[in-house]
Amino acid sequence: MTSPSSQPSFDAPFEEDLTADLELALRLADAADAASMGRFDAPDLDIRRKSDATHVTEADLATERAIRALLEAERPDDSVFGEEYGVTGESSRQWIIDPIDGTANYLKGIPMWTTLIALAIDGVPRVGVVSQPAIGRRWWAATGHGAWTNTVSGDPKRIAVSRVDTLAEASVSFQSVEQWDTVGRSDALLRLSRTVWRDRGYGDAWPYMLLAEGRLEFVAEFGVKEYDIAALVPIVHEAGGRFTSFDGVDTLADRSSLATNRVLHDDFLTLLHSD
Repeated sequence: MTSPSSQPSFDAPFEEDLTADLELALRLADAADAASMGRFDAPDLDIRRKSDATHVTEADLATERAIRALLEAERPDDSVFGEEYGVTGESSRQWIIDPIDGTANYLKGIPMWTTLIALAIDGVPRVGVVSQPAIGRRWWAATGHGAWTNTVSGDPKRIAVSRVDTLAEASVSFQSVEQWDTVGRSDALLRLSRTVWRDRGYGDAWPYMLLAEGRLEFVAEFGVKEYDIAALVPIVHEAGGRFTSFDGVDTLADRSSLATNRVLHDDFLTLLHSD
């Protein structure tokens, strides 16, 4: 991946037509949904521990394989970076995949997990799809195409961030207290919770989509990898929000993320780094 120091701005102008790439990303999500839902809540689900002690299931592996098979058939020259099978290829066009984001929920039969699919071009995520098939939800975006979600009727609906412009009226999601404490940011979290209107830990990809829909003004977390956040960036940006690292840098490689409704981004940065 591109290093933080050379990372192009996520707001950099981009003229390439991404229609075909977005259509492919949505078909990749269809293939992923079929693979993941086929084993969701199965009593005999195969569950193992990886070297980092996190869980992986047969569904994580099968879902990434399904995505990779379609990419190999339709974008053989593109690079792929997946959580389970690593990096293949060296193209500046890289598909970034988290087959099941929220494996802990998946293996417990809790429907709050997603498949994350992104296309980064020269290090900048330009296409993103977040699919949450266990509750029938999906969000998608591409640079210049807007951000969208599905409705109850199945029709697409364009989404946008909120216009809340004061911290005192903001609703935020912080993922977990343990995350912030581990990186020595518990004081900042407490300061945040005392300043805003409402704070909750919704978890994983869902709060970023709530932000893109205008239901939250802030989401932040630590310990994230590129495949955890790449698909979220185009959706937040096309909805009118802003997405950076915790320190305000446009990068996927900082192992932290901070997404806002844009108008409050600098205010949040100031609040969080005021110690």
